[in-house]
Amino acid sequence: MTETLIRSKKGLASVKDLPVLQDGPPPGGFPAVRYARKIPNTGPGGVAVFLVSSVVIGWGLYQVGQGNLHRRALKAEKLAARKAILPFIQAEEDERFVKEWRNKLEEEARIMANVPGWKVGENVYNSGRWMPPANGKLIGEHW
Repeated sequence: MTETLIRSKKGLASVKDLPVLQDGPPPGGFPAVRYARKIPNTGPGGVAVFLVSSVVIGWGLYQVGQGNLHRRALKAEKLAARKAILPFIQAEEDERFVKEWRNKLEEEARIMANVPGWKVGENVYNSGRWMPPANGKLIGEHW
């Protein structure tokens, strides 16, 4: 089928009847294609960045060291204060211990009053050496 039969108009019988026209570059040629990266040179160089970062890190480490010295001084002051008040705290604990020991002996005497030959406060282990209770409590402990 030809174009004349399909469209009922006169047309081309063949592609070969077309005039020859070849594409080409415009007069003066095509513009150059930019393919290279052109990164603008802005900001400091690598050496400057390295030096500034080294100074900042050095200053930070110096500040950490100063903080450690300050913290160590506060810790030493706290330890010295605790050492200074230790005799007073120990005296209070000794007073509490003696009071509780007397209460224990009184309760032991009351409980064991009907047992013949029982001596209040005597060590039942007979080791010959007195040792305070390990847990600090004298009465009411269940094993």
